[in-house]
Amino acid sequence: MSFNSNSFSSFWDTSSDSNVDEFLGLDTETPKGKDVVALAGYKRAIGNFVNIVTGQNIPVSFNNNEESFTDGKRVVIGSNLNEKNFDVAVGLALHEGTHIVESDFNLLKQLEMEIPAELFVLGENKNVSKSNVIDLVKGILNYVEDRRIDNKTFKSSPGYKGYYHSMYNKYFYSKNVDKGLLSSEFRIEDIDSYMFRIINLHNKNRQLGSLKGLKEIYENIGLWNISRLNDTRMVLNLALTVSNVILNSIDKIELSDEGSENTDGMESGSEEEGDGNSDSGGNGGSDDNTISDEQLEEAIENGSVGNGSSNDDGSEPVELSDRQKEMLRKAFEKQEKFLDGDVQKTKLSKKDNQSVKAIEDSGASYEHVGNGIQTNRWEGISGKGTKCLVVKNLTQSIIDSNIFGCATSWRQKNYNDTSRYGSDYNFVEEGLRLGNMLGRKLQVRGEESSLKYSRKNSGKIDKRLLSELGFGNSNVFSQTFVERFNQAYLHISVDASGSMSGDKWNKAMTSAVAMIKACDMAGNIDVVVSIRTTHSPSNGYRRNNQGNVPLIMVVFDSRKDKLTKVRNLFPALDVDGTTPEGLCFEAIEKELIPGNNNQDSYFINYSDGCPYYGNSEIDYSGRVAERHTNKMVSNMRAKGISVLSYFIGGRYDDDSEDSSFKRMYGNDASFINATNMMDVAKTMNKKFLEK
Repeated sequence: MSFNSNSFSSFWDTSSDSNVDEFLGLDTETPKGKDVVALAGYKRAIGNFVNIVTGQNIPVSFNNNEESFTDGKRVVIGSNLNEKNFDVAVGLALHEGTHIVESDFNLLKQLEMEIPAELFVLGENKNVSKSNVIDLVKGILNYVEDRRIDNKTFKSSPGYKGYYHSMYNKYFYSKNVDKGLLSSEFRIEDIDSYMFRIINLHNKNRQLGSLKGLKEIYENIGLWNISRLNDTRMVLNLALTVSNVILNSIDKIELSDEGSENTDGMESGSEEEGDGNSDSGGNGGSDDNTISDEQLEEAIENGSVGNGSSNDDGSEPVELSDRQKEMLRKAFEKQEKFLDGDVQKTKLSKKDNQSVKAIEDSGASYEHVGNGIQTNRWEGISGKGTKCLVVKNLTQSIIDSNIFGCATSWRQKNYNDTSRYGSDYNFVEEGLRLGNMLGRKLQVRGEESSLKYSRKNSGKIDKRLLSELGFGNSNVFSQTFVERFNQAYLHISVDASGSMSGDKWNKAMTSAVAMIKACDMAGNIDVVVSIRTTHSPSNGYRRNNQGNVPLIMVVFDSRKDKLTKVRNLFPALDVDGTTPEGLCFEAIEKELIPGNNNQDSYFINYSDGCPYYGNSEIDYSGRVAERHTNKMVSNMRAKGISVLSYFIGGRYDDDSEDSSFKRMYGNDASFINATNMMDVAKTMNKKFLEK
């Protein structure tokens, strides 16, 4: 699949805060329609990245009600995926996948039992509850463990750093966090302040002098030598050491009259109250020191924040406005949730999950086609092409999903409904019947004939002539020549646009089914049948074809499919959409097997009209489409593939279509009436019997 050239993923051919929030599902609405083909592609790509980095086959799945984020067995991704947030999604998936491989989840589950009683006593002396002590140790452990496993990936797979950078830029290197580190916020010796400063120790604006003992904590963690920590147990021991420093450094928490802490969990609440405690660099204070976002950002970039003595560089902490404080609080909460593995991810409905699974089973993917073709016929502007959907395998799940208008469960169930189609014509059974007749003639292709030549001066010794050596005859060798038919490859592509409806479609598919049956009987002919039309993703717009993409679907491949597939699944096939023609040929160009001395390759095309397709990216019609289709056909012939194209005539055909068809497929293009489609199969039979 293709990715935006501005994303890191474009390097592999595989950015704002609001985009990340959308991906995470934070305060956003789930889109009503989703392109399940694109989602399947994103999932497949992310799964490949995770498996490569971790060296294990770790399942990647979309978030739904049945799955857990914390079981340590799978990576769960959100469904609001697009090109803009793909790099962040990959970074998160790689991070979570490495956790599964490197982190000791059993140790995390029994964390309370691993914390020494002395630490709980120390917390009790400061009025810090047991649960808050556990949360403190867990938070520090999570931060250090993240640095440990991410560092390991950086060293083993440096090519994936870009994805991690995208992830960190959204969580840890935001401007709101930079503002907070340089401001007077989080400078009171309480657990909240320590946690904010610790989880941003890797930020250059860390301010080690902002809290008592923070420099000691920084040296204990030792980010520059994080690789010394070999496992989660070592990380836990370090977290216990850091927690001890924090509990010894914080002031005793005042309790309310009811005997509970005057804070909400681990939060002191003093920051939101803004008590203006100048001794500790409080969050209140005069508005005289408050600056705008723009001023603070400029100060950060220029390194000229204040002239006081509280920051490490001697500058004075800046007071934040109420709005800036609230933005900082949200950024901090997002960081804490990230460390705790509580990253919200938009859920995918059960129906869409089933559709994605069907797409995966079908091997569907987008291919980029039509590069350089006009975006508007009247302006003549060359574009960057568009994407074409290639479905490599028709399955029952694809039919049941009703994703594609050319293969639906309704059509399958009502295949013989005469009230709907006006006749009881059954192209499947008729094609199999006629194919059986043709196949009897083709069976000779599987036979071999041999001719033995005796009394040669070289070859294999003929035992019957050994007695002649005594009479001076040295030509006692024989040579055997075996004659057999070449292996053959046949690709039949049928136009499934709306204009093919009725007899054209029925007779074209009859011919295709007959060839499948006949080739099956021959034994040494591989046959592939595809249909081509257009497809509109569920979140696309059908009006003026906006949102539509070209579609080519492989409905049968004798190299892996049985004849039962024709009888069971072909009734679901029907016409739908317009005629992308050469764009579809370009999408499968790599899949076509070239001909050579040992193999005969054929490409048969059934069509009833000129190419016509368009969306906001491409205008595929007229001479432009003709030239492009001709180029694709020429490429096939250059590979040794014999191209046979048949224009299925009808009452609306005219000379202009006649000329257009020849310009695309050459002078050997044939025009045939729908009622004579079996002549094509007979013609191919004759070709297959030629040596």
